[in-house]
Amino acid sequence: MIVVDTNVIAYLVLEGEHTGLARLAFRRDPAWAAPTLWRSEFCNVLAGYVRRRDLDLMQALEALRLAESTVHGCEFQPSSEAVLQLAAQSRCSAYDCEFIASAHQLGLPLVTSDRQILDDFPETAIALSAFSASG
Repeated sequence: MIVVDTNVIAYLVLEGEHTGLARLAFRRDPAWAAPTLWRSEFCNVLAGYVRRRDLDLMQALEALRLAESTVHGCEFQPSSEAVLQLAAQSRCSAYDCEFIASAHQLGLPLVTSDRQILDDFPETAIALSAFSASG
């Protein structure tokens, strides 16, 4: 099992530049976990796609269903205290620290493409791009 951030979930279900890497990560470890915050962030991503007319509402709803099935049963609410402590010791937003706190709480790595998270939490965060070399 791995913790993934919202962008990795989006890369998996919304065809784009990083979809291949997300699929490699999913094939390697299909048990994905995330804090419940991912849902709000992902809906915001989908809203942007719909507003730009990159997806219609039905396509966005289907992407949401697919994303929900990807992390079904593996959503967590990290401690707010832990989130705030991580935010205070880093340059990451509290939103990003929810993913780090979830990874810490579960004793799992966080897969991300977020450079700030990778820089500030190298002991926990793994770059999505690492999956291209790991097959």
